[in-house]
Formats: sequence, C-alpha cells, structure tokens
Amino acid sequence: MSASLYAWLTISVYIILGIAVAVIARKKMGAGMNEFFLANRQLGGFVSALTYAATTYSAFMMVGLAGLTYKLGVGALGFELTYLCGLVLVVFFGPRFWLVGRKFDYLTHAQLLADRYENRAVGVVAAILCLIFLIPYAAIQLMGIGYLLSVVSKGAISLMAAMIVATFLAVIWSNMAGLRSVAWTDALQAMIMLVTSMVTLCIVVYRGFGGFDKFFVQMNQEIPQLLAGPGLFKFNVFLGLSLPWLFFPLSNPQVTQRLFVPNSVTAFKQMIGGFLIFGFIYTLVSVLWGFCAKLLIPGLEAADLATPSLLALPIVPKLIALFVMVGILSAAISTIDSILLSLSSMCTRDLFKIGFRAKISETTELRVGKFIIPILAATFFIFAYWVAGKTGLAFMIAPLSSAASAGLLMAVPAIVGAFFWKRATATGALCSMIIGAILVLALQLTGYKPFGVWPGVWGFIACVILYIGTSLFTKAPIQKAEDFIGYLEKNLPEHKFL
Repeated sequence: MSASLYAWLTISVYIILGIAVAVIARKKMGAGMNEFFLANRQLGGFVSALTYAATTYSAFMMVGLAGLTYKLGVGALGFELTYLCGLVLVVFFGPRFWLVGRKFDYLTHAQLLADRYENRAVGVVAAILCLIFLIPYAAIQLMGIGYLLSVVSKGAISLMAAMIVATFLAVIWSNMAGLRSVAWTDALQAMIMLVTSMVTLCIVVYRGFGGFDKFFVQMNQEIPQLLAGPGLFKFNVFLGLSLPWLFFPLSNPQVTQRLFVPNSVTAFKQMIGGFLIFGFIYTLVSVLWGFCAKLLIPGLEAADLATPSLLALPIVPKLIALFVMVGILSAAISTIDSILLSLSSMCTRDLFKIGFRAKISETTELRVGKFIIPILAATFFIFAYWVAGKTGLAFMIAPLSSAASAGLLMAVPAIVGAFFWKRATATGALCSMIIGAILVLALQLTGYKPFGVWPGVWGFIACVILYIGTSLFTKAPIQKAEDFIGYLEKNLPEHKFL
C-alpha cells in the first residue's frame, strides 16, 4: 500500500470519528446564541479542560515550538513556559469573566468591554482587532498542516489538498453543533495530540539514541550551545515573543470565551488544573522533540521542517508517524474551528447587532452567525495560500504566531481596567486599542524595530500609557463601574474560587 493511501486512510478514519462525535453533540444542542456559541455555559470540568487545551495548543507546538527549539535551543522552553505563567492571569481574571458573563449574559469579551465602558464603539474596535490579527493566526495553522502532511506523505498529499481538508473539517465541525460540537471534538483531539506525541517521543529516543540517559548525554556533547542559559535567544527576541504569549489568555477571544462555559465553580477549577497539567507535559514533549530533530537531522533548510522530517525517518514506524500527523492535524483544526466560532459571534453580536444597532431576533442573529463561518474559513484559506506562495518553506511558525498575538495584546489594558479601575474611560480604551494596533501594524509591515525591540513591546508600552493618560482626562462611566466591579467584589468571596 502506498504512503499516499496510508495517509488518506488514516485521515479518513479520523474524519469519521470526528463527525460521529459532532453528530452526537448535535443531538444534545438546544436553541439560541448562548447554546450555539457557549454550549449554554454548561460544560463539565473534564471537557472544558480538554477544549481549552486543544484550542490553545495548535500546530504551533509540535511544528512551531519544536522548530524554534531546533533553531534557538532551550530558550524556547522558557518562552513557552511564559504562557503557562499566564495561567496566573486566568486564575485571577477567569472567575471574574465567569461571574459577569452569567450576570450580564456576555457572549464575547468585546461585548463585555462595550457594556462596561457604556460605549458600543469600544466593542466594535475590540472585535475588529480580533478580525485583523486572528486571520493570519488561523492561516498559520493551515500552513502548518499543509507542510506537515506534505513532508510526512513525501509529497503524496499536496500542501493545497491538506489545507482544503483542514478548512472543510473546521467549517463542518463548527456548524454542526457550535461550541458543543467543537468542545466534544476538541476533547477527542486533545487526547490524540497528547498520547501520540508522548508515545512517539519515547520511540524516537529509544530507537534513535538508546534511551533518555544516552539522549541527554548526546545533547550535552553535541549541542551544548543550545543548552547554555537562553540557548541562542537574544533578550529582545525572547521579550518580543514572550510578551504576547504571557497575556494570550486575556487577549484571544477563542480563549476568553472558554472562561464563560464551565457549568460550575468546581468545573472551572478542574478546567484550569487540567489544562495546566496538559500544557506542561505537551510543552516538554515539543521541546524534546525539537532537540531530537537537531541531533538526528542537523542542517535543515527551514527549522519548521524539524517535526515532519523527524516523522519521515526510518526509526519512526509508519503507523506511528501517521498517528502523530493526525495529532498535529487535530491540534490545528481545533484552534481554527474555535477561532471561527469566536469571530463569527463577534461579527454577529459586536459588529452587526450592537455596532449597527440591528433590531433582529436571536434566531436571525444565529442564522447570520452560521452564514459567516464559511466566509471566514475561506478568508483563512486564501490568506494561507497567499503567504505560503510568498514564503515557501522559509517561515517560522512561532514568530508568526507571536506577531499575530501582538496586535491582540492592545486590548489587554482595557480588559484589565474594566475589572479593576473605576476611573477607566471609553476614550482611554479606544485610543489605546486603535493607536496601539496601528503602531504594531506599521512596525510589523515595515520590519522596523527601534533599538531592536519588537513591535508588540512598543505597542504595549504605548497602549498602557495612552489608556491611563487618556482616562485621567476624560469622563468615566462611574455608575456602571460601581455596578460592575461592586458585583464582583460581593460575589467572588461567596463563590470561593480560590
């Protein structure tokens, strides 16, 4: 049987399993926007943890993080661990999202901002930021899938075919039952991601090096420059990559929406704890995977080829390589379909209904949201195809992912202030998000890095200064701030989150 047939057969089995799970989820789906986009805020802790993990950990990990480790060394571990450090923010802000989401029936963090600042333009700008910066982030997932399947199948599956399959699956699973379908398929995909990556790492280490002890000895002997201190990372590079990652749980709508969905305080705690365990293991596996590739396949033309090239080695059984391929495919698709749901809900609720004050029923609103999903998916695909044609294999998933997240970082001061600063104003939120995002885009498009500092860092500094400075000289919605923050102060101790 040819490599192409094996690959398509494995993908077909994966598709059938995913569709079966989505069909079961659809049977339990109710009506309305909350049901479709938030699973009616009724997910249990186990499924919440796995959908949080699958949404967060995309093609970036086993392709991007492994490639970054291959190129720059152990600093990649520190870079990715900043995301897990960002879970402190989730522990701190997550309960607040969960409480106000239920109290005020928020569907997105953009809607939360519009209501808290009593200014619909704030929500519109927050939603537009997500649209601008999440399109390239979703496209990166498609590119990762394309390159992975193309190399593992030794060209039998083209980049175009792989991206078409991924786009199709993301649209199908998103539309079948909304977040309930996505969450259940995410749970399946998260388990595939973790188990296949761990098993394959053990196989590569034992068949390629004779065990973990010999693997670590060889690392010390042959690539000590990648293990010393930050490896080959420079401080400005590390800071530029890590800052957006640290605030990722607050800035990315596909993640903040997950903070609305646990059905209880207990489920919320289980979601955070489960994700922390999953994330730590998956991070270590991805980094060790990059070091394995560096020792076994030195001198690759592009670092992001580390994982697919490693899977193509004779020491990796074909069946195992195909399972890992499906695991990474799962990771990327789960991220894409979550982004599709988040952006379609923002287009419908924050731009159409609130932004344009459209007087429509919830049924019509939901119909519009479902209609937008394939349009967004087609946009992701076109952007991915264009970028792939421009860059070929000369791209790095990790820097591109962080660059996309840098723009979303501009909403963080407004989000933090919404929960803690009664003096914060809509004008401050608008100025900080708009000017910060323009600065980030201008620096990214020109490639200019003043003093070697990356665009996201400069944008964030400007954003914080503008938010605080403008708010001090403009009028705040004091009564709304009192109601919003007062409700949290009263109810947080009662729910005993910590």
